[in-house]
Amino acid sequence: MAEASSNGAARGAYEPVIGLEIHVQLATRTKMFCSCALEFGEPPNTRTCSVCLGLPGSLPVVNARAVHLGLMIGLALDSELAPRSIFHRKNYFYPDQAKNYQISQYDEPLCRGGRLGEVRIHRVHLEEDAAKLIHVGSSGRIHGSDASVVDFNRGGTPLAEIVTEPDIHSAEQAGEWLRLLRTTLEQLGVSDVNMEEGSLRADANISLRPAGSHELGTKTELKNMNSFRFLERGIRAEIVRQEEVLAGGGRVEQETLHFDPTSGSLTSLRSKEEAHDYRYFPEPDLLPIAIDAAMLAAAREEMTELPAARAERLERDAGISAESARLLAFRGELGDYFEAALAAGADPAPGAQTLANWVTGELLGRLPEGEDNPAATPASPQALAELVGLLGARRVSAGAARQVLDRLLADGGSPAQIIETEGLAAMDGGAELEAIVAAAIAANEDAAQRVRDGNAKAVGPIVGYVMRETKGRADGGEVARLINSQLGV
Repeated sequence: MAEASSNGAARGAYEPVIGLEIHVQLATRTKMFCSCALEFGEPPNTRTCSVCLGLPGSLPVVNARAVHLGLMIGLALDSELAPRSIFHRKNYFYPDQAKNYQISQYDEPLCRGGRLGEVRIHRVHLEEDAAKLIHVGSSGRIHGSDASVVDFNRGGTPLAEIVTEPDIHSAEQAGEWLRLLRTTLEQLGVSDVNMEEGSLRADANISLRPAGSHELGTKTELKNMNSFRFLERGIRAEIVRQEEVLAGGGRVEQETLHFDPTSGSLTSLRSKEEAHDYRYFPEPDLLPIAIDAAMLAAAREEMTELPAARAERLERDAGISAESARLLAFRGELGDYFEAALAAGADPAPGAQTLANWVTGELLGRLPEGEDNPAATPASPQALAELVGLLGARRVSAGAARQVLDRLLADGGSPAQIIETEGLAAMDGGAELEAIVAAAIAANEDAAQRVRDGNAKAVGPIVGYVMRETKGRADGGEVARLINSQLGV
């Protein structure tokens, strides 16, 4: 049965269809068409010249390194690389574009087609970034009135725009796929993919269609989402908005929207432009890019191991499950941590699958709010490997090991020393544990009788009593054996 939304419309009656447009700042030393240095955080308007300011008589020159990095992206995405591609002028008037046009690629991009994971790539093209507009509100008035100021340092930054096909159908899928893309680009070394500094920004094109239909609905665009969480929240909010519009008998208008992550609100920026609105025409001051064998060879030589290949290697060489290998490879920071822990050579050595489970489960679930990288915490890969090894050797119980992990994440240190200092070493299954089990049974007679009557799930209160009394040091398997033995089941 479909879930009902707050206005009575049936959730599940519509299928979201989502495509992403990702702008990637390329890791070059200079801008796309001039020799201005690229440095984040410099004083405003200090990294500019006549070319990136669009002054009369200035001529652009294509950054060869940017083309090289674009070819690497195309190879990584299994795209068709164009033997010839050209730049166009994309005409629009806005204060962040000094020339009143942007140099971009239109109908002859550098790369066409391709795939990453389950999502097809439509195209990859090169372009220059716009300047940065800073809007000053009433709390920061300039010359007595509200205003906007422009920092042209970012103007002309080389970008690769990656456009997907509309193969995504949920906010969660969009977030996971963007994480995979970020890992891929980071592994390639084509960008620092720092979302906080704007090196990776995503626009989402969202439409709804009746479930089971193959026709595409009218799409809206969410602009410049600079974090995975904001992307997912924005997409979810827009899906709900479109559902309410359609359920109320209205029509979705094609427009560009802004999602405010603080308030969760969506506001319209402008009606969505079409290609003809930009009056594209070939850039007369730039020759076409002609890709030759030497350029392709140089791009292939610089390629590194990509996430899909890493997943295959981890599954094959480490002997872990395909699911674990995929998660570790597609979340590069987790894969790096896992491989560092595996190589630590802890004594006793943990099993690779058990170690993978602790990295992707216990460790990932305990990371501080907003932190994705376990290497940024005090818990070193070597310490986790040691802890999992001690758990495998039954020198610490699973419950106590979790307590040790909490301490490692907070303060770092040695698992063995924490276990000794905190008295968390595993209990032997001797007379002391037998006495605690007997006391647990006596304190939970109702549960004990239900277990005797065949209800195995009723054992919970008895086990909980034992774990509290032993501070989690008792081995779960031994506890279960003693309970069954003393209850005669």
